[in-house]
Amino acid sequence: MSLPRNILIVGSGGREHALVKACLASPAKPHIIVAPGNAGIAQDAYCVSVAADNVVGLVALAQREKVDFVIVGPEVPLSLGLVDELIKAKIPAYGPKADGARLEASKIFTKQILLKYKIPTAPAGFFSEVAPALAYLRTRPIPIVVKADGLAAGKGVIVAQTLAEAEEAVRSMLEGGKFGASGKQILIEDCMYGEETSILVVTSGRDYVILPVSQDHKRIGDGDTGPNTGGMGTYSPAEVVTPELLAQIDRDIVKPSVNAIADEGIDFRGTLFIGIMLTPQGPSVLEYNTRFGDPETQVVLPRIENDFLALLWAAARGELAGTKLTIKPDAAICVVIAAKGYPDSFKKGDPIVFPSTLPEQTAILHAGTARDADGQVVTNGGRVLGITSLAPTLTEAARRAYAACETIQCESKYYRHDIGAKQLNRK
Repeated sequence: MSLPRNILIVGSGGREHALVKACLASPAKPHIIVAPGNAGIAQDAYCVSVAADNVVGLVALAQREKVDFVIVGPEVPLSLGLVDELIKAKIPAYGPKADGARLEASKIFTKQILLKYKIPTAPAGFFSEVAPALAYLRTRPIPIVVKADGLAAGKGVIVAQTLAEAEEAVRSMLEGGKFGASGKQILIEDCMYGEETSILVVTSGRDYVILPVSQDHKRIGDGDTGPNTGGMGTYSPAEVVTPELLAQIDRDIVKPSVNAIADEGIDFRGTLFIGIMLTPQGPSVLEYNTRFGDPETQVVLPRIENDFLALLWAAARGELAGTKLTIKPDAAICVVIAAKGYPDSFKKGDPIVFPSTLPEQTAILHAGTARDADGQVVTNGGRVLGITSLAPTLTEAARRAYAACETIQCESKYYRHDIGAKQLNRK
């Protein structure tokens, strides 16, 4: 199988920086263009200032640069139909078309599929008006989860601890427009209890490959306190998912999910990201996403021995059947450095000073960074950097990552100090 040599990666975050590094490691030695990229990605690839949601501009860029293959990072361009337009232009792409991206763009659509195909998930109701939503709330146990139906940058989920809090969440979305069009319809579902895990599945029709299992840390503060974020760090492998449990997840959730999507007439060629709660009753689906997770990608990709570019190329071409992954035994950890104030209001433009050396097998992946008029790298988002380390043990990986975090200088630097602690304490 000949591999593409001229590649466009769409996006500007830590996930995309991880994708760039994984593709650059391919024996194909590809030339990589990234749109729009960031200050760190620009050190590894050629960045072009075309926004990730500019579908027309991205297709034109791919045509102008004679791109062989496009890898789409974020969910927004997928939901806008970027892959549909690339395929029309006869440009191969990794990522689902708009019908598949709807699995992330609409939580109600996903929940309906989960319920229809009897894939384990929490009971739920769907609402577009306040009164019936409030009436439903009063019939369900508290705590309860209120979700905006559409895309909300990872912030459209409220776990209400009281009935009053749940009622306020309903009103803020349906009446107050808290999440705009994304909150015009909402999903209310029973709260599930247990540990979460993330399953990333490279999918091509009914064929799929499960990538190394990871565990994300969503809340802003140590000890899983404070509001939800896009993710403050992650580690892999997540040993709470034993080989026996992974086999159960594959049998009861992954394979039925892949087949259900195909049975719905969706030719899904991309990443099916399945968020799973490990409840006392067994694993249960929280949500589907339709792209690589961020920051899960940052720890999953370094553990894959295979040519990663070849893996994605095979999935996009419908040639994934029979693919076997070889996984490194090493552990990986990613600690996200955020701007103080994230996920609410935060400052941009703070200079970042990087250390001259890093611990062994440690990388700084850029997420929300830019260069100012003087060429200085500065903060340009809520999640700024991902410090990723690989080591024979999780303890050593964490030591390396946190040593690097301490040496990065930035006035608004903030990070959690307990990424991976659940697993380390469990041992």
